[in-house]
Amino acid sequence: MKIFTTSLVRQLDQYTIGHEPIASIDLMERAADALYEKYLSTFSYQNPICIFAGPGNNGGDALALAKMLLHTSLEVKVVLVHTGKLSNDCETNRQRLLEKYPDSLLELTSAFIVPEITNDTIIVDGLFGSGLSRPLTDIYADAVKWINDRGCTVMSIDIPSGLHCEKNLPLAPPDERIGINCGEQEIAIIKADFTFSFQFPKLAFLFPENAEFVGNWEVLDISIHPEAIASAYTNFFYLTKADIAPILKKRPRFSHKGTFGHALIVAGSNGMGGASVLSSKAALRSGAGLVTVHGPECNRTIVQSAVPEVIFQTDVNRHFSTKIPSSSDSFNSIAIGPGIGVEEQTVRMLIHFLKSTHKPCILDADALNIIGQHRNLLEIIPQNSILTPHPKEFERMFGTFTNSYDRAIAARDAALKLRIFIILKGAYTIIATPDCKLYFNSTGNSGMATAGSGDVLTGILAGLLAQGYTPEETAKLGVFVHGYAGDLALKTESEESLIAGDIICNLGETFKSIKSSEQPSLR
Repeated sequence: MKIFTTSLVRQLDQYTIGHEPIASIDLMERAADALYEKYLSTFSYQNPICIFAGPGNNGGDALALAKMLLHTSLEVKVVLVHTGKLSNDCETNRQRLLEKYPDSLLELTSAFIVPEITNDTIIVDGLFGSGLSRPLTDIYADAVKWINDRGCTVMSIDIPSGLHCEKNLPLAPPDERIGINCGEQEIAIIKADFTFSFQFPKLAFLFPENAEFVGNWEVLDISIHPEAIASAYTNFFYLTKADIAPILKKRPRFSHKGTFGHALIVAGSNGMGGASVLSSKAALRSGAGLVTVHGPECNRTIVQSAVPEVIFQTDVNRHFSTKIPSSSDSFNSIAIGPGIGVEEQTVRMLIHFLKSTHKPCILDADALNIIGQHRNLLEIIPQNSILTPHPKEFERMFGTFTNSYDRAIAARDAALKLRIFIILKGAYTIIATPDCKLYFNSTGNSGMATAGSGDVLTGILAGLLAQGYTPEETAKLGVFVHGYAGDLALKTESEESLIAGDIICNLGETFKSIKSSEQPSLR
């Protein structure tokens, strides 16, 4: 799914208006229809409603929704906040509301007057939408503060009022983050419990700094012209099952273990045998035909007892890895890093490997920590390799950042410069590609923030790359599958109890589910 900037969304709206064709007010009615259906399926009919509308088209959406809810005989109060000038479509919907329900509308134009509502009221925020370009002040800021302080359930239309669509700081002074105090005045942003976005997610939804404002979000289809969506260019994408299913390869009936590749995973050290177990088992469960683990002798019994299907290649050192055999080039994929430590001999091993190989590899965990200590190694990473840092590992390699947006853009720039893929792990794990694109993953949950989860991802990636998936396909499919398996694990576990092994146990159901979205083939 494409994610568009505010300016591009406006162009898509105009294309739809011109080529469907449809009047702008009717497109607004279409959006209100989607909001109406979503409201009725989300909230109880028993709750009173207070709708706040602003002067622009977001306010017009809110007024159109108000008319529909009033027609359903729900208890609705409407507060229109403006300073004298309304957009054309907002004015049209204001007149329509007054014609049918003249007593429902309270207009505030100079000072905020507190409406009388009960604690079980659902507040609908339609003050400002995606076109906002500056912080809210005066009567609008007063309205936002009152809504946030009231303690009622809040539903925002398209985007919480006051939040910028693209990133988390342009509404604030350059040295401040959105949502915190700037000088003596707090930036006014609605703290929504639910946000229903039109047609596309907003980029801002995907950054942790904005979680307290966005709440639970969902995209509503309002039938923007498909040709406009298909032809419009963007660097930002949101990975869904529909994007991933076509990537998954069919496994030939006449095949053998060699068909699906041989993965080498350099993992483990004294006390870190579990990293070898988790990554190698995940590689096998992801479809690799053969998996070899290279590690110290102290881990051999652990790995071969826990994963008897794995080949164990013993290092010359008993406690940590010091030398990857020269035969490593014969493997279809190589992953290095889980639990290997940062001993001096291990550092030399990684440096020698990076200097001697030209094949794309997967670098994780301690391999990234070593690179963070020796940043010159970034320049010799083979092109099309996959790096899987969490934010702190990323910053050790590329510097510190004050917000997640800047970190994401830095990942994009680094992937472009080094011609590699960077998987920046988080709630919406980001894949930065060498062609300057950012893909945000839609799967995963907070239960996956647990020891070994990253080792599992590394194993999945190694297993996929061994099977002949391209590095880009490997990154997209691997991240999606990893999160999906974590989501399936919540059917039997809680976010508190989920462990890395549960992700591996659900890989089979994950692949089945992805395949189920394919059209059946004729035989």
